[in-house]
Amino acid sequence: MSKHQYKRAIIKLSGEALAGEKKHGLCIPTITEICKNIKKCYDANIDIGIVVGGGNYWRGRTTENMDRIRADHIGMLATMMNALAVGDVLESLGCEVRVQSAMVMTQICEPYIRQKALSHFKKGRIIVFGGGTGSPTFSTDSAAALRATELNADVVLKATMVDGVYDKDPLKFDDAVKYESMKVRDIIVDDLRVLDGTAAAMCIESKIPIIVFDLHEPENIYKALIGEKVGTLVV
Repeated sequence: MSKHQYKRAIIKLSGEALAGEKKHGLCIPTITEICKNIKKCYDANIDIGIVVGGGNYWRGRTTENMDRIRADHIGMLATMMNALAVGDVLESLGCEVRVQSAMVMTQICEPYIRQKALSHFKKGRIIVFGGGTGSPTFSTDSAAALRATELNADVVLKATMVDGVYDKDPLKFDDAVKYESMKVRDIIVDDLRVLDGTAAAMCIESKIPIIVFDLHEPENIYKALIGEKVGTLVV
């Protein structure tokens, strides 16, 4: 590694984070602030891959009668809208970007191909990944862990709406206790729901640490990657 703590990172951005105070759709000023801090990492020659969620447009089935698989496909399409938006804002800031999809959408972006993604990193490009894993039933957390494993990332950054991992929901309980660091296995054992079990299992197997932090302060992205202490380190 260079002087930076991490040389290659996968950042998981929730769809809700891209909506800002609107809570739905896209808030371009909010996305721009996030992307400005990602650009700082880009300018520091840190390899950046971004996995985006789709919760600002779609979260699960709208009715009990909707087929689960079809609902997941709709959610995967929502992540593609977000991926294109994030890619566009990054390009407007002067970054070289490629958007890749786990689903075949060759008219609007590249398909995800591991060797091509590695080549983009070698050429100093940011990659924005849409479409989740390409399969229904898997969350975008799992997509982030999978891309981190496939692309030999040093860390997964999970941007959330709270400043780390707590023993219970800090938005509901005043006595919630924050963890400064913890084991990935404890997330599963204690059912903390910071990320899903599949993603946690992949990070355990691949020995990839996760940093959970508050995206209300977008500069935390850069701070985390240069080794400053932010959020909760999950190893």
